[in-house]
Amino acid sequence: MFIAHAGASDKAPENTIAAFNLAWKEDADGIEGDYHLTKDTKIACIHDDTTERTGKQRMRVAETTFAKLRQLDVGSWKGDRWRGTRIPSLQKVLATVPKGKKVFIEMKCGPEIIPALTHALAKSKLQPEQIAIISFHTEVIAEAKRQIPEMKALWLTSFSPGKTTGAVAPSPKEIVATLEKIGADGVGCQFHASLNKRFMRTLRAAHKEVHVWTVDDVATANRLVQLGVDSITSNRAGWLKRQIREKQKG
Repeated sequence: MFIAHAGASDKAPENTIAAFNLAWKEDADGIEGDYHLTKDTKIACIHDDTTERTGKQRMRVAETTFAKLRQLDVGSWKGDRWRGTRIPSLQKVLATVPKGKKVFIEMKCGPEIIPALTHALAKSKLQPEQIAIISFHTEVIAEAKRQIPEMKALWLTSFSPGKTTGAVAPSPKEIVATLEKIGADGVGCQFHASLNKRFMRTLRAAHKEVHVWTVDDVATANRLVQLGVDSITSNRAGWLKRQIREKQKG
């Protein structure tokens, strides 16, 4: 699957209905978005914990009501054609998802968001198999699997040299141990050279999924397709999907 990172974020302002709708128009298999809990326990679709980068005014999402956040223009930074674009709620994003498509919901805050998430998902018309909850926070994934076990949940991680050995961390075995401890269905990992056949064998032996972010070039995507990853998240998912399909036909 090719998943649109914050929507079609190469062309449209990230984490907006415009970006998500464009991703569907370009035939992405799914969308990924970022979410924070507001002061009045609404779920806002925004990457940062403040609005300064995309909204030009500095508001801390957790300390601001959703109605006040909605007053911000989060589109004009991307270009005049997007002027007046607003921060959407999770429910508005879910409403864009067509039948048979996927939505990856990245929880940027702590487990305090889970009750509001459960409520939003219950009101949605989407089927459980269309939804994946993702987070870098192990406690968020663990709580999500406890409260809504029917929903797929993926732990996110990047890679770095180990403090003592210099080996890449976390290792495949360390990832599996974390996934099993928190009940996660798989991992969503940053692309790294360590993603190889050995990595895939280790995760598959543990019956865990492997999703990779953020890839925008054909050569890297093709390598990951050959490895058999479950999804590739990209800033230009529709374009990348077409390139890989054409390469496969050739």
